[in-house]
Amino acid sequence: MTKRHNFDSSLNELRKELIDMGGKVEQAIIKSVQSLKDGNLELAQDVIAGDAAINAMEERIDDIGTRLIATQQPVAKDLRRIIIAFRMASDLERMADLAVDIAKVTVRIGGEPLIKPLVDIPRMAEIAQQMTRDSIESYVQENVDLAYRMAKMDDDVDQLHSQIMRELFGFMVENPKTVNQSLLLCFVSRYLERMADHATNIGESVVYLVKGKRPDLNA
Repeated sequence: MTKRHNFDSSLNELRKELIDMGGKVEQAIIKSVQSLKDGNLELAQDVIAGDAAINAMEERIDDIGTRLIATQQPVAKDLRRIIIAFRMASDLERMADLAVDIAKVTVRIGGEPLIKPLVDIPRMAEIAQQMTRDSIESYVQENVDLAYRMAKMDDDVDQLHSQIMRELFGFMVENPKTVNQSLLLCFVSRYLERMADHATNIGESVVYLVKGKRPDLNA
């Protein structure tokens, strides 16, 4: 086998790990919010328990990338592909941590009735899930247009976050008994908003990969 063949084989392994990790993060996002919406403590615990597997995937990506740099000494775009994989794995791991935080809110609420049916929070989760999927696809395809779509989707999440915060503060003013749960739901909205930020970071990394410069997609 040639040196280039070995490099390409390892790079494909790196991509596969990122795709698998992205899929697990997507599921963690949706499951965490579903657990909150349904008061499903078992599903929440499933998200919390699954975090270790996602952390292990980040470690494998780091190992593969480090081995590639040490043995193949890549330069230019090949080196950027590996560096971006490190960054993406870090962003995905943080998104998974935020999904765990949402699941922990479900546990803290403990099955008590929600102060209102959840509509905007699940919508935020759907967008964050789509951003996660698109961010991975943009890396695999080196698709700058898909990466730039992150900015618009991030704006949608930010608007929903602001709307939720206004609504929940209104609940707290009108009925002090809702303060504890309202604050917890504010945290959930903030966690989802941060997930979208991490997905946008990945989009920026893809633009850097393709163009050699790191833009601000929200500029």
